[in-house]
Amino acid sequence: MTSDATVGVLLVDDEELIRTGLRAVLEADPGITVLGEAADGAEVPGLVARLRPDVVLMDVRMPAVDGITATRALLRRPHPPRVLVLTTFGHDRHVLDALRAGAGGFLLKRTPPRDVVRAVHTVAAGESLLFPAAVRELVAGFAADDGDRLASAGLTAREGEVLRLVACGLSNAEIAEELVLGVETVKTHVAAVLAKTGSRDRTQAVVAAYSSGFVDPRFPVR
Repeated sequence: MTSDATVGVLLVDDEELIRTGLRAVLEADPGITVLGEAADGAEVPGLVARLRPDVVLMDVRMPAVDGITATRALLRRPHPPRVLVLTTFGHDRHVLDALRAGAGGFLLKRTPPRDVVRAVHTVAAGESLLFPAAVRELVAGFAADDGDRLASAGLTAREGEVLRLVACGLSNAEIAEELVLGVETVKTHVAAVLAKTGSRDRTQAVVAAYSSGFVDPRFPVR
């Protein structure tokens, strides 16, 4: 982070009005500093190398280099920033592809300001911005196509249980209570799920669980 208390953010959106609004929202929080802006994904690598942001707020649809391509490029770098993608529409295949590429979550551009600030702090802390209902709705709109990924993951029965509860939005502590396990044991199971499914974080694992049919996005169960 830019300091012990401040999260550095890079704003990437081809609409100046959106960038201006986001800057105003974020800079109202004393724990966030907007380090710079970009109007296209092509500008992102250079700005990230120079500014070293903790979080990149990335529009998924841009005219030259879109947010998915820019996210993939960023996450191939050593020690990449966290990425939050921005979208106008919740039912957007681009968002699903960005989450699969490794974005830590997504926000609608109509998200209330306090939730935008909270989301930035959440992903900067290394956590996934996981809104289970929103992810379910997003994934349910597209054909299942992650079947091989989950089928070949070799999850144990317990790891499968843990993944289903993660997909319902439960925290490690809540999963521990649900399964009558220690929190550290749950963390071990979550780490195994991420490793076996090739997921960077909980968000990617949940997308894979829903889009493979491992968990039915229409009828999530606990």
